[in-house]
Amino acid sequence: MGGTFNPIHYGHLVAAEAARDAFNLDQVIFIPSGEPPHKSGLFVADSEHRYLMTFLAIVSNQRFEISRVEIDRSGPSYTSDTLAYFRALDPDVAWYFITGADAILDIVTWHHPDSIFSNAELIAASRPGYSLKRIQALKQQLGAERVARIHPLEVPALAISSSQIRERLQHGLSIKYLVPEAVEDYIAKNRVYARLEA
Repeated sequence: MGGTFNPIHYGHLVAAEAARDAFNLDQVIFIPSGEPPHKSGLFVADSEHRYLMTFLAIVSNQRFEISRVEIDRSGPSYTSDTLAYFRALDPDVAWYFITGADAILDIVTWHHPDSIFSNAELIAASRPGYSLKRIQALKQQLGAERVARIHPLEVPALAISSSQIRERLQHGLSIKYLVPEAVEDYIAKNRVYARLEA
């Protein structure tokens, strides 16, 4: 499961567990992006903070793991590079890439989409405001064969977003019950989003 995780929240965790359950996955590996190429102009917390918050959020789930592959790799964090890395680690594993349905709708703009489709099946988790039916509209751009490798996943509605959490922090509002308690404590102790409060 790739993402900026800026910060990680319960919506990410619910989507990951729903995907693990629905597709009978052995484990879900969370991959915080190092340099997210689609986030230019937005404040992105330091990658080490995002890595540690993600670790704190998933540590209690034995089926969840975390990888530093994108954080330790220099340059933009491209999903195509990450999936090629994991495919090379174990070519016999059936790899899935979990992301939001909103992100899938922009997949044609991603770096080397051909490589993404050749290295993994994609799980498109629903998000409030995005109809999973819109994925079928990608057939004209991607072709039926690629769209068949995208698996829509209806996730219990949690209208939580990282941008909403950052906005609440900026206005001095509580983020309790939007993120795991350990993540809430980490953000406060390390003033991860203090720059937004100014």
